[in-house]
Amino acid sequence: MEAQIENAVEIAWDPGSDAALKGQAFQFLEQLRLDPRAWPVCLELFSRSPRASEVVRHVALEVINHAIQGQLLDSQSMTLLKDALLAYVRRVYGPERDSNDAETSGIRNKLIQTITILFVSMYAQAWEGYFNDFRELARSEQGMPMGGNPPGLVFYLHILGSVHDEIADMMVPRSNDQQKKSNELKDIVRERDAREIAISWQEVLSQWRALDRESTDLCLKVISRWVSWIDISLVVNEQLLSPLFELVGQPETGRADGGDTMPKAAVETLTEIVAKKMKPPDKIEMVMFINLGSIVAQLIASPSLQKSQPVKDYDTEWAEVVAKLVNMAASEIIRALDSDSLKDDKQAQAEELLQSFVPWVLRFFSDEYDEVCSTVLPCVGDLLAFFRKELRIKGELPEKHSAMLPVVLVAIIGKMKYDDTALWVTEDEQTDEAEFQELRKRLQVLQQAVAAVDEKLYVTVIKDAVSSIFDAYQGSGGQTNWRSLDLALYEMYLFGELAVKNGGLYSKGLPTSPAAETLTQLMGQLVQSGVAAFPHPAVQLQYMEICVRYCAFFDLHPNFTGPTLDHFVRLVHHDHPRVRTRSWYLFFKLVKHLRGQLGNVAETVIHAVGDLLEVKVETPKRDIDDDIVTTSDSEKSLDSTFNSQLYLFEAIGCIASTASVPVEMQALVARAVADPLLVSIENQLPPSNAAETAELQIHHCMMALGTLAKGYSDGRPDPNSNTTSAAKEIGDEFERIAEAILSTLETLRSSAVIRTASRFSFSRMLELVGARILPQLPRLIEGLLSESSSRDEMTTFLRLLEQIIFRFKLEMASILDVLLTPLLQRIFSHMSEPTSGTDDAIELAELRREYLNLILVIFQNDTASVFLSEANRGNLESLIASIEVLAKDVSDMPTARMAFGALNEMINRWGGSRPEPATSPVQVTFPVALDGGGGVDATSVSAVIPGFNRFMIERFTAVSWALPTNPAFNPRDAQTRQVVLEIATVQMTIFDKTGQDYIAYLRGIYFPGMQLGNDAADEYLQALQNNDLKTFRQFLLRFIQRDSG
Repeated sequence: MEAQIENAVEIAWDPGSDAALKGQAFQFLEQLRLDPRAWPVCLELFSRSPRASEVVRHVALEVINHAIQGQLLDSQSMTLLKDALLAYVRRVYGPERDSNDAETSGIRNKLIQTITILFVSMYAQAWEGYFNDFRELARSEQGMPMGGNPPGLVFYLHILGSVHDEIADMMVPRSNDQQKKSNELKDIVRERDAREIAISWQEVLSQWRALDRESTDLCLKVISRWVSWIDISLVVNEQLLSPLFELVGQPETGRADGGDTMPKAAVETLTEIVAKKMKPPDKIEMVMFINLGSIVAQLIASPSLQKSQPVKDYDTEWAEVVAKLVNMAASEIIRALDSDSLKDDKQAQAEELLQSFVPWVLRFFSDEYDEVCSTVLPCVGDLLAFFRKELRIKGELPEKHSAMLPVVLVAIIGKMKYDDTALWVTEDEQTDEAEFQELRKRLQVLQQAVAAVDEKLYVTVIKDAVSSIFDAYQGSGGQTNWRSLDLALYEMYLFGELAVKNGGLYSKGLPTSPAAETLTQLMGQLVQSGVAAFPHPAVQLQYMEICVRYCAFFDLHPNFTGPTLDHFVRLVHHDHPRVRTRSWYLFFKLVKHLRGQLGNVAETVIHAVGDLLEVKVETPKRDIDDDIVTTSDSEKSLDSTFNSQLYLFEAIGCIASTASVPVEMQALVARAVADPLLVSIENQLPPSNAAETAELQIHHCMMALGTLAKGYSDGRPDPNSNTTSAAKEIGDEFERIAEAILSTLETLRSSAVIRTASRFSFSRMLELVGARILPQLPRLIEGLLSESSSRDEMTTFLRLLEQIIFRFKLEMASILDVLLTPLLQRIFSHMSEPTSGTDDAIELAELRREYLNLILVIFQNDTASVFLSEANRGNLESLIASIEVLAKDVSDMPTARMAFGALNEMINRWGGSRPEPATSPVQVTFPVALDGGGGVDATSVSAVIPGFNRFMIERFTAVSWALPTNPAFNPRDAQTRQVVLEIATVQMTIFDKTGQDYIAYLRGIYFPGMQLGNDAADEYLQALQNNDLKTFRQFLLRFIQRDSG
C-alpha cells in the first residue's frame, strides 16, 4: 500500500500528469484520509529510511492529522503513534542525532503541527510529560543546561510556539466547544508545566552570548506569546528580566553574526510583558518594578535614534520598535489612571509615570517618518479621551493635565505639515501622497479631540499658527516655503468644521461663535496677504477650496469679492492641468454663490474666461514605442477635462442671468457663447466631416449648450421677482439653439452619443423655452426613440418624458396621446428581452421602475385621459396586465410597491364613488364602454368608468393577495413590509369605491377560494370596514406575518 500511496501522490503533484489520471489520484487520496487503516501505513511512509520525497511525507502527515482530528484512532493507537513520533524526533533532533538526518523546515513544521494536534488530544491525561519530553531534546545530555543541543532547542521552542497558536492565539477563530477545550488545556498547562517552561526560558536567555541568534530570538518570541496567558510572576522576576535587560541594552549593530535583531526582539518581548492584562494597581506596580521609564530613556538615547543623525544612519525600524513599547506603556498608564481602582500612592505613581512618558510619546509622534508617528497615535488618542472624560466628570482639567494640551496640539499641527523631503504629488508619488493624506485624517481626529476638551485653546493655537505663517509670508516678500503655506491653509480648511458647527458662519450678520469670528479674521488676512499669488499648485488649490467653502464670508465683506474674483480668473488659466481643471469647478461654485454681488463686473468676468470656452475633442496620445497601446487612462483623463470645462459654461450662465445684467445683454451673452458651438456642430455634420471624432465633437458641443442653459435656469427666477419663466429674449435664443440640436439629432439619430447629448440639452432648456418647446417635442421624441436604443437609454428617455409631463401637464396631453401606444410597445419589447448577467438584470429592474413611474406621473399630472382615448384604449388591457405582473414579482419588492401604487391611482381615478346597481353585468371588459356610446368623457381628468368597479374587484383583489401568499414572500423584511402597506392601501381604496360589493365578493367567493378560515376572514373584513387606513395597514401587516408563521 505504501507504493500505491507514494505513486498517487507523485501523480497528483506532477504538473505533467494526465488530467484524468490526476483526478483518479486525488480521489484515491481523499478516500485515504477517511480510511482508519491508512495512518499506520502513512506513519511508516513518513519515518522510513531511505526517505520518501518531501511531498509524499507531507501528505503522509496530513493523513495522520486527519485521522487524529477525525477520531479514527483508539487510545491504544494514539499511544503507539505518540511513541513512534517521539522516537523519530529523538532520532532526528536529539543529542545522538545523525547529521545526515536533518529535516527541511517544511517537514519540521508539518511534524510539529502533528505533534501539536496530539497535544490537544492527549496532554490532559495520556501525555502528561509532553513538554518535558521535548525540553530534554535541548540538552546535550540529561542534567546539563538548556542549549547544549541547538537543533533540539529550536525544535522545543517551535513546539511551544505551536501550542500557543493552537490554544491561546486570540486571532484564531474557534467554536464554543473548541474555546472551552482550549481554556481547559491552558489551565492544565499553568498548573502542571508553566513554571518549568519559564525556567527553561531563563536558562536559554542566561546563555544568550553563547547561543546562536536563532535560538535567542525564537525564545524571546515564545515568551512574547506566552506571557499573555501565564502567571506574570513567571516572567517578571530577576532570573528572566536580568538577561532580557542585557539584550535590550545591546547596541543595534555590532555583532558579526547579525545579532542586531536581538535587541529588537527583546524590546518586543518587553512590550508584550507591559501589555499583559492586569489589575491597574498591579500594572503600575509592575511598571515601577521593572523601572520601565529608565529603560525607555536609555533606548531613546541610543545613537541610532538621535534626530541629529544623518538620514541614512537613522534606524526607522528600531524607532518603530521602541515607539511600540512607549505607546503600549503610555496606554496602560492612561488606562490605569482612567480606572477607579488606584489608591493614593498608586495614583501618584501613575501620574508621575504619565508625566515621564508623555514627552517620549510626543518625541515619536513628531518623528519625521510617518510610520513611527503612526505607531503612537493610539496612545495620543487614549490620552485625549482620558482628558475629555476627566473634564466631563470634574468640570475642569487639573493643571498638570491642561498643561499637556498645548504641547500635544502643537505637535499635531506640526505633523500635519509635509516633511522637508516631500514633493507635491506626481504620478510616481501617488502612493506616498495617499498615505500622508490618510495620516492627516487621523491627525484631524486628534485635533477635534483637543477642541472637544478645550475649544478656547484650540481656537487660539490655530489662529496663532495660521496668522504667524501669513505674517511670515508677507514679511519675507513671498519667500516662504510652500509646505508652511499649505499647512496654514489646510488648518484653515479644517478649522471651519468647528466654526460652522452651529449652522453656518453667520447669523443675522454676526459670527455664530468665537471660532466663526476667528475664521472671519483669518479669511480677511488670507485674501489680503496675497497668498493666492504664491506660485505653487498645492497652495493655489487650497486657497480656492477655502474661498469656496467659506464663501459666506464674502456676503458680509463684499470689499474682498473683487480681489478674490481676480485671483480665480487668473487661476482658471493655470498651466498645471490639475489646478486648471479643479479651478473651473471651484470658479463655478464661487460665482454661483456670489452672482448677486457681481453687478457691473459680470460682463468683465465673462469676457475674462471666454477664451476657455472653446470645445475641442482631443484624441489620446499613442506611444509609438509601445507594441500594445492602452488608451483607457488617457481617454478617462480627457473626459474628466471636458467634464470640468462644462462647469465654465454653467458659470457663464449663472453670471449672465443675474438680475443686474440687462436682459438684452443676457441674450447677447447666450448668443456669443452658443454661436461658435453651433458653427462647430454644423462643420462636423456629414458629409462635410467624416472624421471619427466628429460625433464626439458634436456631443461635446451639445453638452456645453445644455450646461449653459442649466446655468441660465439656475440663475432664475430672481428671489425678489415674481416671474416664473425666462424673458422672451432669453427664450428666443434657446429656442433657436433647441432647433439646431433637433436638426442635428434628426441627421444623426442612429448615434447613441448624439441621442444622449440631445436628451441632456433639452432637459435643461425646458424652463427657459417654456411652452414654445412643445411643437418641437414630437421631433425630439421621434429622434430619441431609435430602433437601436438600449434598455438603459429607454430608461433615461422615460425620465426626460416624466420631466416634460410634470412641467407642461395638460399642454402635453395631445402629444402624449399620439406617443403613448408606440412608446408602450417599445417598453414592453425591452422588458421582454432576455437578460444575461448582473448588469442586464439591474438595467431591467430600473426600466420597470421607470415605466411604473411614468404611469404614476401621467396619473398625477392631469393627463390620465390619454389612457382612455380612442388611440390608446386598445392597449389598456396590456398596460394593466403588465402592472399586475410587476406587482406579483416577489424578487423585486421596490418595483412591486410602485406597481401597487399605480393600481391605486387607477382605482382612485376610474372607480365609482358609489356601489354600482345590481343590474350591472357580472363580467365586464370595461374598455368596451369607451366606444363613444358609453357616456364616458375620455378627455376628463377623472372619469368613472362603467364596469370598472367589478373589474377591479375581481382582478386587483387577486393581485393584492398573490404576493402575500407566495411561499417566497417574507413579510418581516423591511422592503416587503413597505409593499404590504401599499397592498393595504389598494384594498382599502377598493372598499371605499365599491363598499359592500367588495365585502360580499371577498366573503362569498375569494376567501373560500383561497381557503381562508371563517374566523380569519371575519377578522380581516371587520378591520377593513373600520375605514381607518393607518390602522388597517398595521393590521394587514400583522395578519400576513401571523399567517406566514
